[in-house]
Amino acid sequence: MRALLAAGAMLVACALPARAQQRILIASDSTAANYNADRYPQTGWGMMLKCGLDPQVEVINRAVGGRSTRTFISEGKWDALLAEARPGDVVLIQFGHNDASVSRPERYAPAASLYRDNLLRMIWESRGRGLIPVLVTPPARRSFEGARAKPDFAAYSQVERELVASTNTPLIDLEARSLDLVSRAGEAGSKIYYLHYTPADKVAAFPNGIADDTHFSELGARAMANLVAQELKGLKVPVAEKVLAERPDLTRTTPLGSTACH
Repeated sequence: MRALLAAGAMLVACALPARAQQRILIASDSTAANYNADRYPQTGWGMMLKCGLDPQVEVINRAVGGRSTRTFISEGKWDALLAEARPGDVVLIQFGHNDASVSRPERYAPAASLYRDNLLRMIWESRGRGLIPVLVTPPARRSFEGARAKPDFAAYSQVERELVASTNTPLIDLEARSLDLVSRAGEAGSKIYYLHYTPADKVAAFPNGIADDTHFSELGARAMANLVAQELKGLKVPVAEKVLAERPDLTRTTPLGSTACH
């Protein structure tokens, strides 16, 4: 009888559908995007997020450099993301840097109007497909005012915070968290998080050197991903329980020389 019961239990278990793998999709710009090895040390935080999660979680990074909410939608990239998403997937939505480009009308999306409308569209279309949208405020630039880093995209972040209240959408306030990180490091110390190299550093991707206060180095991307992971862990979304309590890959103080996780 025990053998029959055990066999029956096994048959029932085999008949049950396998639990779907938890997934995170990222809709964003160059600050989160993937880069080929020949662009190292330039790294998007979306490349590093996996290092702060249970290995069973899949991160699908659809961030594209130079995109705003306006162009991400108009070029079909948002529709493409929706087409590959599955019910239950978390969608991290982070824009603002390029939406604020007044000098680039094809990208520009005023915060209180088009940017807000585009985010609302992303929220409702995500939910209509059974996805879980999470807004992410734009990460800080290395832009100081006195002793503290200043928010260069405050109007855009404020719109997101307002949408949290009006649509009950979870928020990762990456702007606030990264401003604090950069401020604590100081104007000189925070250079390690961004692309600051001289010809003497002999960085193959930037042989003539570079001084870029927007895009991240390996350490910067790891640090930003750590902030995203920490905020994600506190949200009421299924994948929150998959964020690692200890994230040594994301808190490194010296570069690994790659975007690997150990």
